[in-house]
Amino acid sequence: MAKYDIYGIGNALVDMEFEVDPNDLGILGIDKGVMTLVDEQQQAAIMHHLRERQHQRGSGGSAANSVIAVGQFGGSGFYSCKVADDELGHFYMQDLVEGGIDTNLHTEKEAGDTGRCVVLVTPDSDRTMCTFLGISQGLSPQELVEEALRDSGWFYTEGYLVTSDSAREAAKAAKRIADEAGVKTAFSLSDPNMVKFFKDGLLEMIGSGVDLLFANEFEAMGMAGSEDLGDAVAYLKTLSHSFAITRGPQGALVWDGAQMLEIAPVPVKAVDTVGAGDMFAGAFLYGLSQGWDHQRAGDLASAASARLVTSLGPRLTREQAQAVLRDFA
Repeated sequence: MAKYDIYGIGNALVDMEFEVDPNDLGILGIDKGVMTLVDEQQQAAIMHHLRERQHQRGSGGSAANSVIAVGQFGGSGFYSCKVADDELGHFYMQDLVEGGIDTNLHTEKEAGDTGRCVVLVTPDSDRTMCTFLGISQGLSPQELVEEALRDSGWFYTEGYLVTSDSAREAAKAAKRIADEAGVKTAFSLSDPNMVKFFKDGLLEMIGSGVDLLFANEFEAMGMAGSEDLGDAVAYLKTLSHSFAITRGPQGALVWDGAQMLEIAPVPVKAVDTVGAGDMFAGAFLYGLSQGWDHQRAGDLASAASARLVTSLGPRLTREQAQAVLRDFA
């Protein structure tokens, strides 16, 4: 039996979440509803504009949120990433450990700036992210812990790593190790902009295919180069043995390798959709790691992501996650 249900690799970003008005996005010249990479000066200008606004802070990064979700449901996880020897880096490591996740971050850290993501939430509950990767863009195969990866049930990574040559190589190296060790592989396309600008790199990371792929409908259609969801479904079948396409308030479509399943939405009033896709992936992977079929795993993922969007923040507490599990049962 594997020591870890899931081994993840991804960006290590300290999330700083603000509630904003659409006019703020216009003033700052930021595209709404997607992730945009910015440099340190650009992010400083955003923070200056928002200097009088209250905000929440927490360890983040897409794959990190999913691995932490597995832990909150009662699973076991390991997360490889890269932070600097600064206040935010030590905060990030402590937050991971307090979340019950093992990590490579106990080793000596380099000087530099830990990555951070300014998350802007508009009244329609949409999230817009401005990310300064900092030292995280130097994530490389050196951050992998091969022993932990080989002793895991699933390997999971995020499409966001495609923007860095060394991080992309780390993801590819981890997938090779997982394939050699018989560890199942899962991948998230992460963001429409990753698909729009880095499709070739994403395909390079997917390689000969993965066991499970996560995408929202816009990412899926972008990969297929079509505005028809049916074309997207057909294309994703060439990349992965199974996949989940999230569709917001319309629920999700899940291909389990033999049949298409419809995952019903859980109607709620959304306040903040930050991390909804990450929670869906984490809950889904938790279900599969417990031996559930794709239908049951998808139903849990739908319930968990619906609970998440009813309040601010990209994660549930352990108590909230356990409550979702109890209600689900």
